[in-house]
Amino acid sequence: MIRVVVVDDQLVMREGLVALLDLADDIEVVGSAGTGSEALELVTSVAVDVVLMDLRMPVMDGVEATRRISAAHPDLAVVVLTTYSDDESITTALQAGARGYLTKDAGRAEITAALRAVAAGQSTFDAAVSRRLVAALATPAPPPAGLTAREAEVLTLIARGLANADIAAALFIGETTVKTHINNLFAKIGVRTRPEAIRYAYSSGIVAP
Repeated sequence: MIRVVVVDDQLVMREGLVALLDLADDIEVVGSAGTGSEALELVTSVAVDVVLMDLRMPVMDGVEATRRISAAHPDLAVVVLTTYSDDESITTALQAGARGYLTKDAGRAEITAALRAVAAGQSTFDAAVSRRLVAALATPAPPPAGLTAREAEVLTLIARGLANADIAAALFIGETTVKTHINNLFAKIGVRTRPEAIRYAYSSGIVAP
């Protein structure tokens, strides 16, 4: 069973999600919360595999709650479920540690599939979010330092704070392939660490400030 905590400040939405998830044979809702702070307390008191997290909430928003949960419970996956699909919301949630991002027009099948995916160690995004991530890869000039177009895409997503698994999900490629691209582009631009690569991405103009 995949043990899930549902976090949403709207009671009707929260109860609806609980009822929806209870229809799945392999998912058990072990708790629900209306704020990020309540979610933090809950995940320390019950065994949880996945948190289904809203973003805009009082007291503590979903981004800060995701950041704290990811730091304190690295084996616990967070899937964002929100009405917001703008670049800032997506980027801050992923940088905070979210392993999935869905908008609230997602259906039961898509939500349950996302919970199963992150519980298995994968990342997942709905179609609208994937399109925003891919659209963010547009570069103003040909990639420098002999980078291929794909290597430039990977470097752009690194600069936006995405982990290897998230890059793989956004580009629909395997995580091993992502690691290969990273090794190749690091060698081409002469860096050894992600912070160095991020500085290069901004200084070279691959990513706009």
